[in-house]
Amino acid sequence: MTRAHIPGILAMAAVVVASNILVQFLLGQWLTWGAFTYPVAFLVTDLMNRLYGAGPARKVVLVGFLVGVACSFVGTQIQGEFGPLVTFRIALGSGLAFLTAQLLDVSIFDRLRGGRWWRAPLASTLVGSSVDTAIFFTVAFSGALTFLEPTNDVSWAGDTLPLLGAGPAVPLWVSLAVADWLVKLSLAVLALVPFRVIVSKAQSQRLAV
Repeated sequence: MTRAHIPGILAMAAVVVASNILVQFLLGQWLTWGAFTYPVAFLVTDLMNRLYGAGPARKVVLVGFLVGVACSFVGTQIQGEFGPLVTFRIALGSGLAFLTAQLLDVSIFDRLRGGRWWRAPLASTLVGSSVDTAIFFTVAFSGALTFLEPTNDVSWAGDTLPLLGAGPAVPLWVSLAVADWLVKLSLAVLALVPFRVIVSKAQSQRLAV
């Protein structure tokens, strides 16, 4: 890890902290504000991968994971209206989802780095985001995994409702997951713009030195 990597480390830490705070605030029926900040973590990882390689990108992911663990621990100590702000299942799901999805993102990006400039960041983020959503919401809210934390009542997440208020009947947590996933996919496409701009500027600065 060098001084050049510090901006990436700080950016990842800031994204994780901000997302852990903003996830406490609802936005409509299906989302929280954290859904719009968390996907930036994939942008940070992809920028580190493109500019410095897979090794530094994995180190930044590890920093983000450790910051996330610290945030989860703090959340377990804060009592909300219905108990701790962060339960064991949420902490476990968050940690597993982040580490698995981000490392998968790094691996896919590294395999595709020789193709068109947009191919690696788009493919890696789409796959990583999908895996992240699937792991987190399943571990945190699926009724099939109640044994992970028997004292945590997540029966509300299993209430059967139309998907996103208009589709077939599914457990509530599935609608929450789909809404989150759709935001991630949209932001994965939009993130190509800052990715291209930042990479081009960094490469120009290197050539100028």
